[in-house]
Amino acid sequence: MRYLVTGGAGFIGSHLADELTSRGHDVLIVDDLSTGRRENVEHLLGFERVRLVEASVSDADLMDDCLRAVDVCVHLASVVGVQRVLRNPLETLTSQIRGTDIVMAAAARHRKRLLFASTSEVYGKGADSILGEDSDLVLGSPAKGRWSYAIGKCFGEALAHGYHEQQGLEAIVVRPFNTVGSRQTGAYGMVLPRFVHQALEGKNLTVFGNGRQKRGFTHVLDVVEAIRLLCDEDRAVGGVYNIGNPFMVTIADLAQRVIERTMSSSGMTLVPYQDAYSAGFEELGDRMPNISALCDLTGWQTTRTLDDAIDDLVRYLTPGNAVSGEPRRTALYPSGLVRAA
Repeated sequence: MRYLVTGGAGFIGSHLADELTSRGHDVLIVDDLSTGRRENVEHLLGFERVRLVEASVSDADLMDDCLRAVDVCVHLASVVGVQRVLRNPLETLTSQIRGTDIVMAAAARHRKRLLFASTSEVYGKGADSILGEDSDLVLGSPAKGRWSYAIGKCFGEALAHGYHEQQGLEAIVVRPFNTVGSRQTGAYGMVLPRFVHQALEGKNLTVFGNGRQKRGFTHVLDVVEAIRLLCDEDRAVGGVYNIGNPFMVTIADLAQRVIERTMSSSGMTLVPYQDAYSAGFEELGDRMPNISALCDLTGWQTTRTLDDAIDDLVRYLTPGNAVSGEPRRTALYPSGLVRAA
């Protein structure tokens, strides 16, 4: 099979490219490298089956050429990170809407299957104890920059539905919940890599808010496996699927877990939201995913733990360990704590 992965030099996209290549597929990566990194896929570029095009998905002619040449498109390209969204709410909206429409229109025109990566943030302030794909989406005011990302993703979901119903696009929508693992950066507000980086430097871990907010974290390799299974499943077409881990932890507990696994001397510092973020921020509700639709259809289940993700990030972020975007080999001592080999 020939795959187009937009945003394929990013955190999730580069791991997906690894997985697809390992299974013998051809992979065309389109990424403008605004948040993705060439180093994430450098180790793949020596393979004839992998090609990286440094360009924007807003280039309609390029996207038309790309979709004509592949069998399946996984559309991951997007603005990422709360900090970046708050600084650039207009860019967040316009880039997502324009790029997604261009990619989906080309996929529909050339009759190619497309998986669109939405986000759990579309649930907004949803108060359901467990969020299913048919739960109401309760967003805050469009005047607050915090919601521009979720609004853009909601628009993308509506586009996918429209192209599927009216133009026959084989569209699949996924809503990942808090994906974590190696190659993730804390530069734009991602909590786990920020915690690991602070712990490795012996700095206090900055916990925003009161630390009691809960999240479920999913290892990136489990997310990639779910995406691959859905792309291969004809019955997934036209559906929306949560990808997440129902095991919830508070952010304060997450910080303590990072400190323990890194054996850091760090403590924790609570930082009020108004000091951590610029104007326009609002906190999301606790988001526990119902993943029965995905599991029942594909047999998918999580196989990696939060501790696995922490350890992967420790290896990745430890100075001198990263080679071609991959961590150096490590050994796990009986205590389960990571030591460089």
